[in-house]
Amino acid sequence: MFLYLSCAGLSAALGTLSLSLGAQSLYNFVKRMIANKVKQIFFKKNGGSFLQQRMSSNNSIIEKPKFFTENELERATDSYNECRILGQGGQGTVYKGMLKEGRIIAVKRLKKVAERVDLFINEVEILSQIKHRNVVQFLGCCLDAEFPLLAYEFIPSGTLFQYIHDQNQEFPLTWDLRLRIATEVADALSYLHSATSSARIDHRDIKSSNILLDEKYRAKVSNVGTSRSIPVDVYSFGVVLAELLTGQEPIRSTDSKETEDLAAYFLPKMELERLFEILDARVSKDDREQEIMTFANLTRRCLDSNGSKRPTMREAATELAGIRTSNGASNPKQDPEEIDCVEIEITYEVEISSSHTESILESINSLCF
Repeated sequence: MFLYLSCAGLSAALGTLSLSLGAQSLYNFVKRMIANKVKQIFFKKNGGSFLQQRMSSNNSIIEKPKFFTENELERATDSYNECRILGQGGQGTVYKGMLKEGRIIAVKRLKKVAERVDLFINEVEILSQIKHRNVVQFLGCCLDAEFPLLAYEFIPSGTLFQYIHDQNQEFPLTWDLRLRIATEVADALSYLHSATSSARIDHRDIKSSNILLDEKYRAKVSNVGTSRSIPVDVYSFGVVLAELLTGQEPIRSTDSKETEDLAAYFLPKMELERLFEILDARVSKDDREQEIMTFANLTRRCLDSNGSKRPTMREAATELAGIRTSNGASNPKQDPEEIDCVEIEITYEVEISSSHTESILESINSLCF
């Protein structure tokens, strides 16, 4: 009798356990179904379906944007750990991450969905085609999260702003290095401006904190976007040139504890021929007066209040390259990477021109970068 009751009790317990396991399995199944459905909704809302359609219908696109999953980027950033934050802005937060294969990346987690999804997707598609060694490489995106996630190559050595203004004694920003960085940035911006015949790719926010330096202290322009026209583009580059010359911040404090725009400080000194009074000490100690004056005159022209008198980015890039080779002072030699870069630029112009119509590109105004 006792044995019978024990067996009956065991059977009941096993039955209860089986029901519990079955219920748990069912719960997990339903939970996964709901999660997958939510991801599908987010993917569609963020333009994923539209991007897939564009990619499948346009075989001329060589570099197609990679789709990352939310789980993939969440693991890469340790669930968006605050310790991984590289920077924060009005449109999102950037985290340092590491993919499963060990590649280090930067993940930008946007704060909102683009107001025009079609324009956002057009821009993602174009950004994936940009190949220039002085532009931060766009790797792909995740569109199945609540807000889009954008993945970029990781640039390890900080921003130009830090090296100009934080007085890094271990790695002083010499005149030669400043000139090289300015030339690289100008070349990158010129490339972006002339990348297509139907629309320019402009940088919305040119400033020293958006110019990154890699392990070789080579300039990498970040925060690239597409639009029809940005009139202050070359002016903003002029502000960066003035920072490199003077070591002053874009908005500086005066002796009367007020603030003024760097251009308002720089231009009068140029008019009064007092440039060498305001040079960064790390610049003035180099005996390169003629190069510095030519650089300063280009800066003045970029900051001209009359936009029509400012040089184009191509003109600025050519002039800076000329300064580097003038009088045999720097005589930079073109290395294999530079040659490859030129070849990539030519290829890119053809690919983008042929794969994107003028009517589409002219509608691109902004993206939440």
